Amino acid sequence: MSRDDLSNLRLARESAEDLARRVEREKTVVTRHRERELEAIALPAGRIGSVKYLNAVPLTRGIEDQVVFATPARLAEMLRAGELDAALVSVTEVLFHDLYDVLDGIAVASLGQVLSVFLAHRPPLEQVRQVFCDTASLTSVTLLKVLLAERGLRPEFLPLTSYANAAQQDAVLLIGDPALDFFRAPHEHQIWDLGAEWSELTKLPFVYAVWALRRGVETKPLRHALREAKSFGLETLDYTIASRTEYDLEFRRDYLSWHIHYHLGADEKRGLAKFIELLRTHGHGPVFEPRYVT
Repeated sequence: MSRDDLSNLRLARESAEDLARRVEREKTVVTRHRERELEAIALPAGRIGSVKYLNAVPLTRGIEDQVVFATPARLAEMLRAGELDAALVSVTEVLFHDLYDVLDGIAVASLGQVLSVFLAHRPPLEQVRQVFCDTASLTSVTLLKVLLAERGLRPEFLPLTSYANAAQQDAVLLIGDPALDFFRAPHEHQIWDLGAEWSELTKLPFVYAVWALRRGVETKPLRHALREAKSFGLETLDYTIASRTEYDLEFRRDYLSWHIHYHLGADEKRGLAKFIELLRTHGHGPVFEPRYVT
């Protein structure tokens, strides 16, 4: 290779590196601009609630400082009491209480294995007599009851008083980050993934959580902010995966890119309709049809 060829190759390499740096700078500028836009949206202070779990992080991207974080059960209590105008709540809060509208297009959902919602059990499912349930959970307990009832199984459900006791129980229902902690740690249990079981049963996605909006409150600016936050969160999902510290990078990438999705579309609504049907079939209710708003 001649000296001129080497010089041209070096220039090409430098140009490629310069291009990559320029693209990265432009992405940073766009990201910061989106962050400032979201920060500028006037939201009611302390009136939006979301869960602390890793799977919800992309839905509050850019508005984290304006969000109250709590467990699903606590968020439902606050929403019912009028302490919040909107919250990312377990979908059963909406189905069992005719108090809310549902922000269309956004959910925490899965199609297949979800990883963070499961029954850990030592004996075979048919021999499980008691299930200790994470008290933060609402939808997951009801989903488990439905899935077991479909198999003709109706064990006793008891509250799990401490995550530290989870591994000591023969059957325990866990959700969110505590479920991921249990899943990744050494244990003697079989894992019955509720997302996988639901998809096997129905061939449909399952919706775990939605944005519930309190009726009688003007929520137009809030709805706009939540839609923008979700859009920004998905656009910068790679950044979230790379910058969070929970677990390891490969696990975060697999979990947030494949096991969880954030759309509430036609298939997810069919999944919700099937869940409502089975809730009524197995005596849970009354159950209200969700009312979607944009």
